[in-house]
Amino acid sequence: MGKVTKSNPHLSKEEIQERIKATVGFWRVQKWLVIWNALVDPRPAGEIALHTGLAEQSVHNLVSRYNRLGPDAVVGPGKGGRRRSYLSWDEEALFLESFRQAALTGQIATAAEIKVALERRIGQKVHKTTVYRLLKRHGWRKLVPRPFHVDAVKAEQEAFKKTS
Repeated sequence: MGKVTKSNPHLSKEEIQERIKATVGFWRVQKWLVIWNALVDPRPAGEIALHTGLAEQSVHNLVSRYNRLGPDAVVGPGKGGRRRSYLSWDEEALFLESFRQAALTGQIATAAEIKVALERRIGQKVHKTTVYRLLKRHGWRKLVPRPFHVDAVKAEQEAFKKTS
């Protein structure tokens, strides 16, 4: 039988129960369940891992981090995010601001000219889909006039042309 895995009482049992109920996302709830098990019923990490459905090493890592850092270790930044971006979100917004100002004065901002400016800014070639994803991330969309009115009746238009 291995060493007993216990968590430090940074939070009370009731507070951990509230966090479990309020937490969104399966993996985040799993982390709180590990801490709950280590606090309420200390036992070897292998048993806690079997009970919560995690690897034994994950239990060791999580409890150790919780004991050192407290509840912040469980909350953490999580998975996901933009790790391989050319520019940060704020830099992208600042980059697009000049094109937005030009568009507000009536000039047309095309994806081709944005692509050239982006390549100049970051110093390397990018694919055109990179520009389209950048524009979509910042809420830009293509606005074009319709070729005809949606409620138009072709027969009435032809009759009007003949009688006018």
